[in-house]
Amino acid sequence: MRILFIGDIVGKPGYTMVCNHLDTIRSLHKVDVVIANAENSADGSGLTPKIYDKLIAAGVDGITLGDHIYRRKEIYSTLSTNSNIVKPANFPDEAPGNKLAIIGGAAGEQVAVVSLMGRVFMKPVDCPFRAADRILSQIPSTVRVVMVDFHAEATSDKQLMGRYLDGRVTAVLGTHTHVPTADECILPGGTAFQCDVGMTGPYDSILGRKVSAVTEAVTTFKPTQFLVATQDVRLGGAVIDVNIHTGKANSIERICIRADSL
Repeated sequence: MRILFIGDIVGKPGYTMVCNHLDTIRSLHKVDVVIANAENSADGSGLTPKIYDKLIAAGVDGITLGDHIYRRKEIYSTLSTNSNIVKPANFPDEAPGNKLAIIGGAAGEQVAVVSLMGRVFMKPVDCPFRAADRILSQIPSTVRVVMVDFHAEATSDKQLMGRYLDGRVTAVLGTHTHVPTADECILPGGTAFQCDVGMTGPYDSILGRKVSAVTEAVTTFKPTQFLVATQDVRLGGAVIDVNIHTGKANSIERICIRADSL
C-alpha cells in the first residue's frame, strides 16, 4: 500500500492545487490512500464545509486538523457527522469532532488516522503522549496501518513523538510549521518519520502569506491582514510505502510538486 500525506493546505491556491492535480499525482506515485491536513484551507485559517466537500470529491480519503480547527464555526457539523475527519486526539472530549478515523484503501485495506497537537510554543492542551496511548488502545487489532499527524512547533517535540511511537504506528508526520524538513527516515522499529512535510500552497510567501503584509506587520507593528499569497504553488507532502501485513513502513519519500510542472 502507498499512502500520500499532504501537508498543510493553505488557502485557495492550496486546495485548488489538490482539486486540480490530485488524480495526476496519485497516478504518478501509484498512491492508494490520500490523507491531508486541511486546517488552513479557508483563506489561510480554518476549514469550511464547502472546501471539505471539494477535497473529498477530489479524492482525499482522510482529513486531519490542528490549532486552527475551530476558526470557522460552520465546520462544527461537518466534524460531528463525518467519519473521515479528525480533531487532535488530545483535545477535550467536549470539543466538536472525532479523535479517530478509520478509512478504507483502494483495495479494501483499512487505515487509522490520528491527529495530535504539540504543547511547546502552542496553546495549552492535554499531554499528546498520553493521548496517543489512549487512542492507540481504541484501534481494532485488525487495523494494522496507523497514520499520525503530529501538529507541533518544536522539532524536538516531533522527534520525541516519532521515537515514542516507533514500532507502534506506521508513520509520524509533522505539520504546522509549513517548512519541509529533509529528515525523512524509517525509524528502527519500522515507523516512517519526518519533522514537517511542508505545506501545500504558495511558496513565494512567508508560510503561505504575502511577503509584503508580513514584512509591514513585523517592521511597523501596525495591524495588518495576512492575505494568502498566490505565486509558486506547490504540493508538499510525503509518500509512504507500507507493508499491509505488518503495518510497518518500507520507505518514505519527501515530495514537493510545482503546479506548473503538472
